[in-house]
Parts: sequence; C-alpha cells; structure tokens
Amino acid sequence: MKIRLLAIGAVAAVTLAGCATTSPGYGSSSASYPSSSSSARCYDCGVVTRIDTVGGSRTAPSKTGAVLGGIVGAVAGHEIADKTGGSKGNQNLAAVAGAVGGAVAGNAIQNRTTGNSYDVHVRMDDGRTVVINQHDLGGIRENTYVRVVNGRVVIR
Repeated sequence: MKIRLLAIGAVAAVTLAGCATTSPGYGSSSASYPSSSSSARCYDCGVVTRIDTVGGSRTAPSKTGAVLGGIVGAVAGHEIADKTGGSKGNQNLAAVAGAVGGAVAGNAIQNRTTGNSYDVHVRMDDGRTVVINQHDLGGIRENTYVRVVNGRVVIR
C-alpha cells in the first residue's frame, strides 16, 4: 500500500512538473522545413530587423505562484492519499510531494504570465513588415533568417 501511494505521489509530482515547461520547443535546430530553392518561394519567411522588449503589465510578488501552487499541491496530495485509504504517514508524504510539484508548476506559470515579452519585427521575403509579440526568443536575434509559424517567430 505504501509503494502504491508513493507511486501515485511521484506520478502527480511528475505530471505537475511537466505542466511547468517554459519552452514549447519552437526554434529547435532539428526542425525540418522544406528547403527553399530559387524556384520555390517562402511566403512566411523573412529577416528579423528589430527586437523590442515590452515590460510585463502584470506584476505580482516574486514567489506568489510558488506559494499558491505549493498550497494547492499539498492539499491535493493529502486528499488523494486520504481518499485512497493511506495511513497518516502516507498522507503527509503525499502532501509534501504535492507541495513540491505545485510550487514548481506555480512558479513556472507565474514567470510565464508576468514576465517581459518581445516585439519581433520581421521584414518578410515579399517586402511586408510584420510585428509578432512573444514571450521567449528561442535564440532569435537581429538579422536572423526566420519563419512565422502559427503567430510565432521561429528560426528557419
């Protein structure tokens, strides 16, 4: 029974930590795009001309997300262990695992929602200029050849 509750707590912590990823994987160098030749034209490609930092409009004390996530995770872990018939020690262990997982997830969520964002100015291959706002640059710098995919600028 103890091993089962430990496994449930570990799965819950890993699940919450998985929700706290900060980068959705855009801009990885392993992404494959159709190669452009002189006859094929890329209508969503261009060169970054300028990057402006936009200050976050939302502010919160620095550890609010971690504290709130920890509280919610601790309560959830304790309740799950209580409902599955765990002993008092297992309930406490599940509460600690939930608190750690919740704190990690809460901190990542707060950083993503209250941090700075960037206005990326891209001169497209067809002459247009577009401005895309995104939270992470993923290695993008000025004069980088990029592609606009689903409203995000990614390295081509």
